[in-house]
Amino acid sequence: MMALGLSSPPSFASPSSRVSPLLPSLRSSFHGIRIGSSIRTPPPFPARCGGGDKRMAVVAMAKREEEMKEIRVKTTEELNEEVVDLKGELFMLRLQKSARNEFKSSEFGRMRKRIARMLTVKREREIEQGINKRLSRKLDKKWKRSIVVRPPPSLRKKQEEQKAAESDKSS
Repeated sequence: MMALGLSSPPSFASPSSRVSPLLPSLRSSFHGIRIGSSIRTPPPFPARCGGGDKRMAVVAMAKREEEMKEIRVKTTEELNEEVVDLKGELFMLRLQKSARNEFKSSEFGRMRKRIARMLTVKREREIEQGINKRLSRKLDKKWKRSIVVRPPPSLRKKQEEQKAAESDKSS
């Protein structure tokens, strides 16, 4: 009877890794298959911008620049108020999602980006005033504690519409 054993190549062999001839080696000399250069593989991520999409990207970038100009015109207090309102709207969207109501999923990203832009402008102003990161975080904590919980604007509109409808029915 003939016993077959696999042995590792001499470069991998070391005195501590020697295995008895009856047990197969745990290391393999197989290093994969080489594929010839005649086969081309596509790039890992397809290019998103085709010929027409570049124009759309430029338009979107221009809209962002306009939005940043609008944000920079506002005072810090107005920014804080709008951030609170947008976070409330984001919360309402999450409630709609959890209740499985219809909603636009693109609103999540749009609102988060708008909030991030506002907070970025707020931080830029703090840097101009010479407020370091540590003090900024301390002020941010104070601001978050001072926030009065109130319904977001979309919910306020719905409540006002309901009150108007009820008053019309009662009259």
